[in-house]
Amino acid sequence: MRMRRVLIGVTAAAIVVATLLIGAVGVDFGASIYAEYRLSTTVRKAAHLGSDPFVAILGFPFIPQAMRDHYSELEIKAYAVAHSTVGQATLEATMHSIDLTYASWLIRPDAKLPVHKLESRIIIDSNHLGRYLGINDLMVQAPQQESNDATGGTTESGISGSHGVVFSGTPKSTNFDHRVSVAVDLSLAPDDQTTLVLTPTAVVTGPDTADQQVPDDKRDAVLRAFAGRLPNQKLPFAVAPNTVGARGSDVIIEGITRDVTIALDGFKQS
Repeated sequence: MRMRRVLIGVTAAAIVVATLLIGAVGVDFGASIYAEYRLSTTVRKAAHLGSDPFVAILGFPFIPQAMRDHYSELEIKAYAVAHSTVGQATLEATMHSIDLTYASWLIRPDAKLPVHKLESRIIIDSNHLGRYLGINDLMVQAPQQESNDATGGTTESGISGSHGVVFSGTPKSTNFDHRVSVAVDLSLAPDDQTTLVLTPTAVVTGPDTADQQVPDDKRDAVLRAFAGRLPNQKLPFAVAPNTVGARGSDVIIEGITRDVTIALDGFKQS
């Protein structure tokens, strides 16, 4: 009988502890969701976006981070942002070690945020890039040697190298009505780091390409159809770009900087 009472007592205590833990986790999760929602609406208003961006405050538990006025990692991602050159683009910013001393845990619209490491990206999908080039069926792939690499990219964020990115599409403006694949080098103009330069170098064939040969008398015209300059590629928070490449079927320009202080109205630069 005594053993039964002990077991009942232990079980009851365990249930109480489990209930308290579940409640604490629920409160912590709810607080993080509310903070993310508030920050999302604040960024939309401060940066004049058309809709609320995706926001994630990473790290568990959340409440101790808020009490310390310090977030470990914060992501902001805005889709379908109006862009004067390509029509629409995606903007991303990933912040590491954010000081909230001057901002509060809900981050006021006019707050200054010291950030230890800031990753900033503008992402152009193949659909909008193709429309800009006049190649409506454009698809973008990482360079062939990297497509077969288990690492899936050359940077921490999965962005490929900039040389030999494969563009596949039908260059109808050249009167060559066949889908082809072209190796394209991506770079930033030396006189203007906000201009993306597309330099086609060769027609490519074989696995994972359109596998279409181009006659010699059409080759130069086909290559020129994939060339272009895309101005006004300004990264969130005016970070200087240092990487350009492909990820999936997107072209991505990325900049990484350290020990900067930012304001939310700088998320969208153009």
